Amino acid sequence: MASGLEDPKKYDASAHKGKRKAAASDMDGDGDAYASAATKKKKNKQRVLLLSSRGITHRMRHLMNDLETLLPHVKKDSKLDSKNHLHLLPELADLHSCNNTLYFEARRHEDLYLWAAKTPNGPSIKLHVQNVHTMDELKMTGNCLKGSRGLLSFDAAFEETEWGRLTKELFTHIFGVPPQARRAKPFIDHILTFSILDSKIWFRNFQIVEKDPLQPNGPPEMSLIEIGPRFVLTPIRIFEGAFGGATVFANPEFVSPAQVRSIRRKARGDRYKERKLAQQERSSRQIDRKREEDPLAVAKVFA
Repeated sequence: MASGLEDPKKYDASAHKGKRKAAASDMDGDGDAYASAATKKKKNKQRVLLLSSRGITHRMRHLMNDLETLLPHVKKDSKLDSKNHLHLLPELADLHSCNNTLYFEARRHEDLYLWAAKTPNGPSIKLHVQNVHTMDELKMTGNCLKGSRGLLSFDAAFEETEWGRLTKELFTHIFGVPPQARRAKPFIDHILTFSILDSKIWFRNFQIVEKDPLQPNGPPEMSLIEIGPRFVLTPIRIFEGAFGGATVFANPEFVSPAQVRSIRRKARGDRYKERKLAQQERSSRQIDRKREEDPLAVAKVFA
């Protein structure tokens, strides 16, 4: 009997010990899970919707095709019919599962504007595009793998102003290709550079060359060769929301192309007015300097 009573007690004690060990192991497992969740990196799931308005020229279309080639995480959509319904763009981005939008807006006289927005809540930047040169037009010697990821290089001037820091953050989300992109390839062979000069953003694309093409068997040397495209962006306004909202920044130095054309027409009109005034002054001087008829002229004496 004594032996029979001792066995259940031993069994119960071992069961309790096992439960305590299991609970401790569960706590350790939860701690490891929390630690792994804390150390786990957040996935980059940036996707960009690329579209334009009606009326773009062939150069604008080639620029959009070049950007689509450089950014494998871009989804291209058809043209937007109306330029006055920008509030539809966040809905289009949501339908395409995109959290960023690049919208090229064409105006009269081949004026091109670029909207870069974080959808659906913003912010958004409106920029004026100038000095556009596409890959086919430049005929650069550089080349890169289609679908490869590119490094982003920003000028130190972006950190000097608030609008520069905001623009840098937005361009990082748009032009930074995530490694999980569907069409992205696991190679990094080009650099996208953004520089600020004269309050304008200059975009360039360079290929990374690790060897000298003239000496393929020589020591490796790092060099950069421009690929294209290249263009210049002039910031106009930064809005709090997507394609609208409160104005966060307004560029006081920006002069619209319509104002520039108006000033040129006014200057041409002023030149015409000055020329007409000069003609009137010349005719008046000729009248004032006209000599009176001499009574002893030959025509009168021998008439």
